Amino acid sequence: MSIFKDKTLLITGGTGSFGNAVLEKFLKSDISEIRIFSRDEKKQDDMRKFYKSDKIKFFIGDVRDYSSIKNALYGVDYVFQAAALKQVPSCEFFPMEAVKTNVVGTENVLDAAIENGVQKVICLSTDKAAYPVNAMGMSKAMMEKVFIAKSRTTKKTVISGTRYGNVMCSRGSVIPLFIEQIKSGNPITITNPLMTRYIMSLEEAVELVEFAFEHANSGDIMVQKAPACTIADLATAVCELFGAKPEIKVIGIRHGEKMSETLLTKEEFIKAEDMGGFYRVPADVRSLNYDKYFSEGDNKLLDIDAYTSDNTLQLDVEGIKQKLLQLSYIREELNSWTRFKGK
Repeated sequence: MSIFKDKTLLITGGTGSFGNAVLEKFLKSDISEIRIFSRDEKKQDDMRKFYKSDKIKFFIGDVRDYSSIKNALYGVDYVFQAAALKQVPSCEFFPMEAVKTNVVGTENVLDAAIENGVQKVICLSTDKAAYPVNAMGMSKAMMEKVFIAKSRTTKKTVISGTRYGNVMCSRGSVIPLFIEQIKSGNPITITNPLMTRYIMSLEEAVELVEFAFEHANSGDIMVQKAPACTIADLATAVCELFGAKPEIKVIGIRHGEKMSETLLTKEEFIKAEDMGGFYRVPADVRSLNYDKYFSEGDNKLLDIDAYTSDNTLQLDVEGIKQKLLQLSYIREELNSWTRFKGK
């Protein structure tokens, strides 16, 4: 019997890539009901027609609106808080919009979950929240602080989070852009050839959330170990899979981007628990009485590095191709491209 048997799950931002990946897996389980909460009625209607499942219920609303999320959470057992503004450049230009959705919206979800007696909430975060340099990462870092603080205020609702890197082929990500550029006969645009990024599949993102559901304590941040690669090798791998030799055009780093990403800061790595394929970062439960810490230090910071996309397992071009071929999206695009070239 699974932990989701006869339970009701609500996914905020559920019309996105993550929500669809959850549905692909969970609709085959013994879960009772999955609620999709989002503000996009067109995408909800598309999902309704595609899945044709009585297990799925759709709720129009916005996490910025407390009353709409409160009503949607009535009778819910579990929540995946995936609603977010994720595009780095747009958040740079409209930082308060990122705050409203990623920070205030998360607090609304948590307050409504506690009020409705929800058993567990998992908040989805990003590697950009560690040592953030852009508005999107800063808003997600604040989101993490909000759910950790909120976890201290309730015993009936377990609140924890996950942090992961780039999800391959998710909406707005770089791999679909490369494929579109290849099909259009345009140059492949990359920001910086030496830039490194973690790469993981949507299925692995769902696996991380499931792991957090089963193993996280309230206030924990769960991280899945992930390989990384350079942007140049990723572009080369995509081109080789599609048998293309387009011009590679370096356009430079965009607004708010870093050369590498961090899944665990040095400060987090010190206290992180290695759980095999995952790390668990427990919440800082120290009190506000700082006086007793003034005479104590921690020299461990001198001997440890952060867990970054530069020092994790690095995939070469062949390794990237093998990982890409595991994705149904890539296989479908390759089949479509093969039929197109055969005409």
